[in-house]
Amino acid sequence: MPKYLCMQRNLPGGESRKPSPAEMQEMYSKFRAWQEKFHANLVDMGGKLGAGRLVTEPAADGPFVEVKELVGGYMILSAQSLDEAITVARAFPGLVHPGSGVEVIEIRTP
Repeated sequence: MPKYLCMQRNLPGGESRKPSPAEMQEMYSKFRAWQEKFHANLVDMGGKLGAGRLVTEPAADGPFVEVKELVGGYMILSAQSLDEAITVARAFPGLVHPGSGVEVIEIRTP
């Protein structure tokens, strides 16, 4: 079954508000239900990204935009089609919200 990389991205001018403790509890409850519903599609839940560096040849000095400023996190799904992968990603609680989006990309293997 094809695999898809899902990258949560911050959109230009996006809103960045931390949820309240009650909102977090509700989100975790919805997240657990989402995991149960789509467990067959979840290959790697990924996570948030930390520090990194751009590797170039020849070596170049920055400044470079940090990936974690562009991409909030990632996960890998398996699905029969891009449309199915989008359906799974769109249903992830808290992943798609005002100020963010999810880029879903097929991972092609030889």
